[in-house]
Formats: sequence, C-alpha cells, structure tokens
Amino acid sequence: MAMAAIITGGVRYINGVPDDVVLASDYLVTPWEGEVLKAYLDRIPKPPVWTICAGDTQNVKPGMIETPAGCKARLERRMTKKFRPALVKCIPGFNKAPIAWRAMMDSLAWNIGTGAACRSNAAEFGKRQLWHASCVAATAFNKAGGRVIIGLVKRRTNGDATRIGEGELCVSGLE
Repeated sequence: MAMAAIITGGVRYINGVPDDVVLASDYLVTPWEGEVLKAYLDRIPKPPVWTICAGDTQNVKPGMIETPAGCKARLERRMTKKFRPALVKCIPGFNKAPIAWRAMMDSLAWNIGTGAACRSNAAEFGKRQLWHASCVAATAFNKAGGRVIIGLVKRRTNGDATRIGEGELCVSGLE
C-alpha cells in the first residue's frame, strides 16, 4: 500500500489523516477501548448506548458487524471530521502544539466528548502552551458512571505492560 504524506500548517497528513489522529487511534484509542466487531450495549453510560469497534457510538444498531479495516476507517474518519476540529476550534494554536500532546487530547476527546475536553483544565493549560501541566491535568478524567475505573487511571497515566498511557505518551513528546 502506498503512503502519501503532506505537511500543512505544521501537521503532517498521512493518507489524508492528521498525524496526531493516526498516533491517537493506533496507540491510545484502539488499545485502550479495544476493538469489538459486533455491536454491544455499553451499560456504563447512563443511559446505556450501542457501541462498536473502539468505542464508536455513531449510528450503531443492534446486530451491526464491522471489520477491522472498517473499524480503523470509522475511528480515523470520526476523529478527523468531528473530534479534532472541535479541539482546533477551542484551543488556539492546536495545530502547532507537540504531536504527542495533540494525540493525547484527541484520545481524551474521543473518550469524554469534545465539550468536556474543551472545558477541561488540560485544554486551558494547552491554550497557554503549558504542555506538561496539560498532560497532568488530563489524568483527572479517571471516572465513569460516577466511580474511579482502574483502566481509566492506567489509560490516563502511564499505561500498563501492554499499552502506553496518554500521560506517558504526552510527556514523552515534550522538550
């Protein structure tokens, strides 16, 4: 498969997908969300929501089935067209921020929603280019259904034996 890369405004696009989206989807979102090819009812949110692939809830119906390639395309498409543009809008200079920080914010927005990500202290610190403080602030999002979830603690911080954490990736990309 041929790969085309272009750079626009400090962001490298790989086959039409921003570099931070590729990093977030491959190393943060899919490893932490998992990839479920058959739609399931996620009961943690209230109300429960039909979900498929790596936590995708858009237009998911009971009995729906997806392929691994389809899951990757869904994630990259939604993140590129919905989640990332919201972050670009709410965080001035987003495209000029370090790639690891942008990937962390993409993953955070995918997991908690763009509104919450944009209102977060992580975004506020990002607006002031306080990257390390932003990486640390994002670790506060470790609850679901009103309780601390150990998987979210690991996802937001240093990961586990098989996956890098958002915080770990975020700070590793800072000078």
